Amino acid sequence: MTTTAVRKPRTTTEAPLVLTTDAPKTLGFFDQFTLWGNFGISLFGPVTGALVAAYTGSLWQGLLAVVVGCGIGALVLGGAAVFGSHTGAPAMAGLRGLFGRRGSMAPTVLNIAQNIGWATMEIIVISQAAVAVTGERWRWLFVILAGVIATAMAVRPLGSVKLLRKFMVWLVLLASIYLFVQVLSKPVHDLPQDSVFGFWPGVDLAAAGVVSFAPLAADYTRHSRTNKAAFAGSSLGYGLAAILYYALGVLAVATLQTNSTDVITALVTLPAGAIALFVLLVDEVDEAYANVYSTTMAAHNLVGHLDRRWLSVGIGVLATGLALFVDLGNYTQFLYLIGSVFIPLFAVAIADFFVVSRMNWNVTDTAPFRWQPAVAWVFGFVAYQLVNPGTVSGWSPFWLDLQSKVFGGAAVPGWLGATYTSIIVSMVAAIVFGAIGRTRRQ
Repeated sequence: MTTTAVRKPRTTTEAPLVLTTDAPKTLGFFDQFTLWGNFGISLFGPVTGALVAAYTGSLWQGLLAVVVGCGIGALVLGGAAVFGSHTGAPAMAGLRGLFGRRGSMAPTVLNIAQNIGWATMEIIVISQAAVAVTGERWRWLFVILAGVIATAMAVRPLGSVKLLRKFMVWLVLLASIYLFVQVLSKPVHDLPQDSVFGFWPGVDLAAAGVVSFAPLAADYTRHSRTNKAAFAGSSLGYGLAAILYYALGVLAVATLQTNSTDVITALVTLPAGAIALFVLLVDEVDEAYANVYSTTMAAHNLVGHLDRRWLSVGIGVLATGLALFVDLGNYTQFLYLIGSVFIPLFAVAIADFFVVSRMNWNVTDTAPFRWQPAVAWVFGFVAYQLVNPGTVSGWSPFWLDLQSKVFGGAAVPGWLGATYTSIIVSMVAAIVFGAIGRTRRQ
């Protein structure tokens, strides 16, 4: 009698090709800590830090604004990370549990738009940093190289996480230490006072930079082995890295007497600064990869049957093409506007997930629309705009006029920050409306 060996199905260690909540759980705490640490180490960090320094006009206030803003943002990011590890769904599909299947379309479209914008901006900043070392005529080559590498990483996302953990994190750590030693060895000068807006606008700016990754978090933490590893790995990894690199920008303004426009060039001119910046330049590609891959995951909430690899290729080509012809633009106000949308959104999501729904979201195709969190999101968004309307033409004048009416023509109190105000209003509204909805159902 002969027996035939039964071949066991091969288990995959890569992300599913179509939309599913049955994702491989391969990432532990250290995998995620290094992944999010790499995401937090960015050439945008010193640029944002230099802007915070300009907004506060003080070295110590700038550093404190960085710590407070990044700390608030990291908590929101960590809360969003648990959505993925608990439900197994990518970020935008996970929001079906908050708004229902149809209701999740609105944040999905917004997230696709912002991720394509961020991917484009990352590729632009990579090419600009490379140009500072090599010359303007090679910009097109660095744009294409960055786009190709980021797209290839998005095609194999979990393999890219392992690569970052094994190699890039150590090189980046050495380059970071070197840059800090060089910057701190210079004498401290007074900061310019011509663009000072105050401490809390600086906090808002720092928080917005960190929270911009909250809509991406679950795309990676859905592969986390535990909720604790997802929360700690994302919040600590990204939060600490962002604090360090935003602080580097604040310190650079004080010691190198530079600004947000020229801070990267100032770092390049340090002894061996070009070598350190080249390491960070290579590492910056992971930021573009994250945005390309998360655009793909967001698109899966709309067309979940399409192979994510082809979606990633199309998105990568689009972002690369835009980077060839688009300028960096108004980076500060872009951060503020994105923050005003996603800070209250994920504050509502955190309150609903942990308090109202008690970690029991329906993320299927049949998830019904829920009006309570949608209204709470609007409340939080309005609260943010009333405190910090920004300076976007065609948008801000309406909110400035409404702000004047709400506050009776008086200035907004200096202690009232848009970030924490929006978070508090959003969470309270989500819990109150959630209680009303639960009472009606009963």
